[in-house]
Amino acid sequence: MSLSSEERNQIVTYRLEKARTAVMHAEGNAQMGYWEVTANRLYYAAYYAVSALLICNGHTAQTHSGVIQLFGLHFIKNGIVERKYGKLYNQLFTLRLTGDYNDSYSLEKEDVLPLIEPTKEFIHIISKLAESPNEPEEEQ
Repeated sequence: MSLSSEERNQIVTYRLEKARTAVMHAEGNAQMGYWEVTANRLYYAAYYAVSALLICNGHTAQTHSGVIQLFGLHFIKNGIVERKYGKLYNQLFTLRLTGDYNDSYSLEKEDVLPLIEPTKEFIHIISKLAESPNEPEEEQ
């Protein structure tokens, strides 16, 4: 699917706003002690921001794992984004899966609370990159 520059910008803006909103939802749920929901919202905040970054740079993925893979390939491996943020994104993905689907383990405060500030920092960094992109590359 080929997007015009205007369409791409609209999607990027929308997803970055969703990322910021998801972080606010995470913080609100953390205050209430809803750790699975907090982990879910932190992951989706990161996912929305990374998907915006990929889109503004001409990359598309069909799955969550595909977004993680493309992010690693185009932004972590190339040193554009620090490795620690790639690890954070993977950790958020794993926590979200645990919180949403694991019937034998509940997330606790100590699993999730330490990830709120690093996720906010991650969203800030990714947003800056997405708001000043390079020319989009064509996917092969």
